[in-house]
Amino acid sequence: MDTHRGASAGLELKHLRCLTAVMDAGSFTDAAIELGVSQAAVSRNLLALEKILGVRLLHRTSRAVAPTPAGVQVLARARLLLSGADELVTAAAAGHARLHIGHAWSAFGRHTTEFQRRWHRSHPETELRLIRHNAPTGGLAEGLCDIAVIRAPLDLKSWSHALVGHERRVVALASDDPWARRRSVRIDEIATRTLAIDRRTGTTTMNLWSGTAQPVVEYTHDIDDWLAAIATGRCVGVTPQATAVQYRRNGITYRPVRDADPVPVHLMWRRQDAHPATHAAVALAIELYRNDERTRAS
Repeated sequence: MDTHRGASAGLELKHLRCLTAVMDAGSFTDAAIELGVSQAAVSRNLLALEKILGVRLLHRTSRAVAPTPAGVQVLARARLLLSGADELVTAAAAGHARLHIGHAWSAFGRHTTEFQRRWHRSHPETELRLIRHNAPTGGLAEGLCDIAVIRAPLDLKSWSHALVGHERRVVALASDDPWARRRSVRIDEIATRTLAIDRRTGTTTMNLWSGTAQPVVEYTHDIDDWLAAIATGRCVGVTPQATAVQYRRNGITYRPVRDADPVPVHLMWRRQDAHPATHAAVALAIELYRNDERTRAS
């Protein structure tokens, strides 16, 4: 057995806090007042610390307390450990004061700005950050966000999730493409073109073309690669309307795909340690998408 490891198992932060308090205050009495405990408790913690470490840390006289050579070294280490512990507590508290929502391509599409504004008004105590991660779960599986916006086909059984709404599909094409002059495009027409697909985080699969005719596919690595392939004119792309809102680029035009099923938009989060603001974020997203659907219906 590692005797050093066995001894350190009994070490507690209160032991180190008593040591630093005594040295900073200059006496056991003043240290006890500073810590809000009895003088006897300070003495017990210092004796326990000396026993755990196996060295004497302080020279005590009737008038003063001074560190031993070993005490000087331990005191320096104690300050570092206590500072690290305080930083840990601060970081953990800040984690709940900040909500990270990750997404692979786009956040809430045309609702993104309104989501941010309403969140700031209703939840000023929780800072909102929308962050793009080029990962199927928008960074959730990697621990990079608290909630993820999911549009791509994904097995959701391992996560808590909620359907917040739907988005219509659009076709992205070069602005000098003949289709750019049209009001909309049919899904079967796209089968005659070369289709850019991001198979890692994209929403488009060959299931959109149930017949025998399917487009030629060119695979891309991320949204920027996808847009670049389309801008050249050699490819078109099919994507949720949110992409058209968030990625307005010179040389790229978006047109509705009038006969394709809409894309479901889910919010997904970890089951075991959900952020306290999760359900508020879900409720706000559902409200915004529902209002959008009501507007279209009217």
